[in-house]
Amino acid sequence: MIEYKRSVCPHDCPDACGLLVGVADGHVLSVKGDPEHPFTRGAICVKARHYPERIYSPLRVLHPLKRVGAKGAGKFERITWDQALDEIVHQYRQICESGGEAILPYSYAGTMGVVQFHAGHPFFHKLGASKLLRTICSAAAEAGFAASMGNIPTTDIETTVDSDLIIIWGSNTVVTNMHAWPFFLEARRRGASIVVIDPYKNRTAREADRHLQLKPGTDAALALGMMHVIIKEGLIDKEFIGRHTIGFEQLAERVNVYPLPRVEKITGVPAAEIEWLARAYGKANAPYIRTGWGPSRQLKGGMAMRTIALLPGLIGATQKRGGGITRSTSAAYAFNMNSVTREDLAPSGVRSINMVQLGHALTALDDPPVKALHVYHSNPAVVAPDSARVLAGLEREDLFVVVHEHLMTETAMYADIILPSTTFLESTDLYRSYGHYYLQMARPVIEAMGETRSTLAIFNDLANRFAFTEDCFYETEEERIRNLLASDSPYLEGITLSDLQEGRPIRLNVEEDIFSKGFGTPSGKIEFYSRTMADQGLDPLPNGEPSADEEGEGRFHLQLITPPRRQFLNSTFSEIEYLRTQAGEPVIMIHPEDAATRGVEEKMRVRVFNDRGDCHLSARLTEDTAPGLTIIEGLYWPRFMPNNRGVNQLTSQRLTDMGQSCAFHCNLVEVEPSLD
Repeated sequence: MIEYKRSVCPHDCPDACGLLVGVADGHVLSVKGDPEHPFTRGAICVKARHYPERIYSPLRVLHPLKRVGAKGAGKFERITWDQALDEIVHQYRQICESGGEAILPYSYAGTMGVVQFHAGHPFFHKLGASKLLRTICSAAAEAGFAASMGNIPTTDIETTVDSDLIIIWGSNTVVTNMHAWPFFLEARRRGASIVVIDPYKNRTAREADRHLQLKPGTDAALALGMMHVIIKEGLIDKEFIGRHTIGFEQLAERVNVYPLPRVEKITGVPAAEIEWLARAYGKANAPYIRTGWGPSRQLKGGMAMRTIALLPGLIGATQKRGGGITRSTSAAYAFNMNSVTREDLAPSGVRSINMVQLGHALTALDDPPVKALHVYHSNPAVVAPDSARVLAGLEREDLFVVVHEHLMTETAMYADIILPSTTFLESTDLYRSYGHYYLQMARPVIEAMGETRSTLAIFNDLANRFAFTEDCFYETEEERIRNLLASDSPYLEGITLSDLQEGRPIRLNVEEDIFSKGFGTPSGKIEFYSRTMADQGLDPLPNGEPSADEEGEGRFHLQLITPPRRQFLNSTFSEIEYLRTQAGEPVIMIHPEDAATRGVEEKMRVRVFNDRGDCHLSARLTEDTAPGLTIIEGLYWPRFMPNNRGVNQLTSQRLTDMGQSCAFHCNLVEVEPSLD
């Protein structure tokens, strides 16, 4: 008999889907959507449906392993947990004799479960290790949005059924936020138009009513062009501006330097299209914007997000049911985070290292040099930018590398010690979302396979060997969840561990009018002019100067962006053969004009390169992209690519203007027929 048990998808996606896991005789047979989840409503993506293949993968790591060959060769021997943990403690004690900062933890969103995600924070703080700035994904978007509206919850996607204009800005929503799409389609059924703003014609753009195809890195200029029309034609909401915004007069002066002919030149979007969108937005009864992360993955990505976030303030869209803007719902999950991070345990003055610049941290040998790297919930050999430098660091024989993993990933191949980790179906955790307002707890649906242990159990064991005495090192998952819920946030009021025990989604105390209590800026208003930014030496007004890869200018002539692919989530799921087959071979999308000038033909093997590295792909000639722009969708593991080199060979470690995030979409490359 198959028993269906509730769980939650743990991956880095805004949807945080409710799941029903089919189990028989302690074995996971299937994963399907939970039809009782109010937001995800029983639908799940192709990736999650194939999760059993991940649990029972031939690459699954089930026992502690110790390296016996060269780094990267993948040669290991099985050892006991005691041997593995004792070796780690021995190495860390030696390193700490000259300073714990030489130890660097590296983790991110391999799981979005709040307990396991943060399980290592107290341990590394107590150890005195370097702090990791976890900025690789959303930090620029967060900082830019916060400068305009504050770090607050944003429009509930469920309310968008009442919108009459939906703008999807820099998001391939059908692929990366699939459960928002039915709400948008219902709005369309009721008469709304769906407009997509994106540099290439992706799946969502093809499904939309209109697609504005702008040049990458010009989103702020496009938003300013829209503002120019809205203000000039008097489409503004004067009452809302007077009560809920500051700096309108300065903004009105700034938009004067962005007339439509100039904006067309910057963005590549015809002036008539910009004018049409501005008027449609200004005249709509309930216009709504869904922002993606694409605009913020440029060198000026923070300013791009800041500028887009100001549009609702001109017309009072945040006060209209169905209208407003959604960046993230994360701020509503205002847990007692110090109970799991324990920042108070860190010695004062400990340095911070940005995860975007891992390649530099491992090869520059700063003072002190990184002597140990402890990786969990991440696969930096694949996901970190400037892969060649990251791999050069991982190859250091004097670098002690520990990796917790489910699978023998590219990063695990460089480990000295591999610790076998449970999947989300074998551990307890609490799951929030950054796309909806439902909180959910999940327990194991099967016993832990082999000798796998949860991340929390691993770090508690290490802390015990170091004789750390703080209570946090002896807590269970349930105790940590109870502590997380001990928050004074009104959004969490009344929600208890007991309420969550059944595993059903519980809605936060979020009102439909999410902005009714004002905004999270210093003024409590939408800030067209930001005094905070001025005090930091930044432009206090929105600025439409485009992003550019100045390092490669003049020598490389094609822009590259690297958006997600439907079959993968970052580097996860690339190991599943069915999904790789469905995705097809790695390709670069290139406009026929650019291909012709380079002697590139359809399906030809090509070399894509710049000063940082190269990779080899199959050429796909298409007008879905624009001249001068290339697209590589999906993050295949290098072992599944020609020449064993991945796309992040081409991306740089440069940081964005705000938030110190990664400019994954701001790189120049060249393409030539491959000689290999």
